[in-house]
Amino acid sequence: MGTWNAKKGVVVDDENISVDRKWWVVDAKGQKLGRLATQLATLLRGKHKPVFTPHVDTGDFVIVINSDHIEMSGNKWAEKRYYRHSRYFGGLKSLTASEQKEKDSTFIIKEAVEGMLPNNKLARSLIGKLNVYAGGEHPHAQQKPEAFTLAQQK
Repeated sequence: MGTWNAKKGVVVDDENISVDRKWWVVDAKGQKLGRLATQLATLLRGKHKPVFTPHVDTGDFVIVINSDHIEMSGNKWAEKRYYRHSRYFGGLKSLTASEQKEKDSTFIIKEAVEGMLPNNKLARSLIGKLNVYAGGEHPHAQQKPEAFTLAQQK
């Protein structure tokens, strides 16, 4: 008896174990940013599945709606800052979390989830499976996504 590992591409072994990619819809309304981001990172990597393999993408696709209504604890809306640099001298720009929320609320969730994924090539492909929308509508009805709540995760 040996250990089974997922392979790139089609993942099937002698016992017909395969990676089924699901589409999940997560409503961010009233959710804390950090707790939501950990759950999303788990779904994207596939750690909730028995066929999880660290070096292979076994995760699901995730759709996040209502990113405008995300919450942060404490005084983070005023104190947390998002930085970007133009690579020119004096090109450092920074926005507080509340300013970033007004400009683009989807960036806040993407940045938090990306920070919880490993820093490698696999994570760059995993973040592509995350779709974040500011409102309650999304264009992925054809994929028949299922609703995901934080209570589903053990």
